[in-house]
Amino acid sequence: MPKLAANISMMFADRPLLDRINAAAAAGFRGVECQSPYGVPAPDFAARLARAGLEAVLINVPPGEGAADRGFGALAGREKEFMASLARGLDYARAIGCKRMHVLAGRVAADPASEACFVANLKRASDRAAADGMMLLIEPLNARDNPGYFLRTTDQAIALLDCVARDNVRLQFDFYHCQISEGDLAAHAERLIARTGHIQIAGVPGRHEPDSGEINYAYLLDLLDRLGYEGWVGAEYRPAGDTLAGLGWARRWGIGAAS
Repeated sequence: MPKLAANISMMFADRPLLDRINAAAAAGFRGVECQSPYGVPAPDFAARLARAGLEAVLINVPPGEGAADRGFGALAGREKEFMASLARGLDYARAIGCKRMHVLAGRVAADPASEACFVANLKRASDRAAADGMMLLIEPLNARDNPGYFLRTTDQAIALLDCVARDNVRLQFDFYHCQISEGDLAAHAERLIARTGHIQIAGVPGRHEPDSGEINYAYLLDLLDRLGYEGWVGAEYRPAGDTLAGLGWARRWGIGAAS
């Protein structure tokens, strides 16, 4: 049975961020992920999680602005900014009890210099994160939604992970991005599951509910069970309408009826 987490950066977007935690709990989710919670003081975020009985399962390392608005990880010459953003993310994650952080690579060509920069940054970040028992994640993003982004494919991600060679640096496998960039989702899941630390889902096309479009998530989530995946599955999609009204896809797993 998948452990489903609501992505509150996208879901329940008709209310303030902290109120989305309550909405996710009322709908039956037991975990939430959030790309950028940093506009809310960490003690307030942690207190709301505690009252709702939810776990924060994933946040992003703070991105930059302008050319670096998709992160600093592979941007040679900006290593100090990367480590500063990592430190801020670790402080926030520690305060809210989150044990997974997505490390954004940035918009830069995948040349030897940027690859070496990302590997070196990930090694330094891994050492810093290990003290907190933190898992760091890297995620290939499709070129249609994220033009110019460094990390494109799962093969590229695995090659980087092999170079980093740290137990606490793993793959963030997003079925949505993989379908657009590579397809063959079941085979990718079977091949990559041992390297995966977090999974995300959304419908293709449109990035709406997982029961819309061309991906058979009922099959894929059952496959994850058969493969023995015990991590979280983040519902990282933009609801086509009201979030609760669109949760029919999750009722099989006890989610969707507000209390």
